[in-house]
Amino acid sequence: MQEFEAFLGVNFWNSLFALANLALLVFVMKKFLYGPVMKMIQSRQKEIDDLYSDANSAKASAQALQSEYQQKLSEAQQTSEQLVKEAVARGHSREEEILRNANAEAAAILDKAAADVAREKKKAVNDAKDEISVIALAIAGKVVGRELSDADQSRLVDSFIEALGDSQ
Repeated sequence: MQEFEAFLGVNFWNSLFALANLALLVFVMKKFLYGPVMKMIQSRQKEIDDLYSDANSAKASAQALQSEYQQKLSEAQQTSEQLVKEAVARGHSREEEILRNANAEAAAILDKAAADVAREKKKAVNDAKDEISVIALAIAGKVVGRELSDADQSRLVDSFIEALGDSQ
């Protein structure tokens, strides 16, 4: 068997030392290489997880801000629509008030003008009556050839005015 061992080159003590070296190498690598590498990997993983967490919270915050912005924009739009409606309503009421005032003023002016016309007509009629009565008295005095008394003058003027009023 010696020959076989020599042929393969397997020596028990060499194998034992190789195995011991391997175990020592694994222990040293685990102690000095695997631990720090695992710590570094865990710290990198923690950084990545933190980045994802920060990104997710930033995304959630952005969505909340966007939602709030949309809500405020909607409220502002509703407020502006309400203000426009109120302004239009105030404009219509003001327009109606102005029209009512203008119509009232126009009616007052027309009433005043009608009253002025009636007063002027009455004054003109009275002036005409006065002139006609003077002329009628003068004519009646010449026709009758005498002076008329106040009662006669009054009776003649009244009858003349009544005749004038009937002819109109």
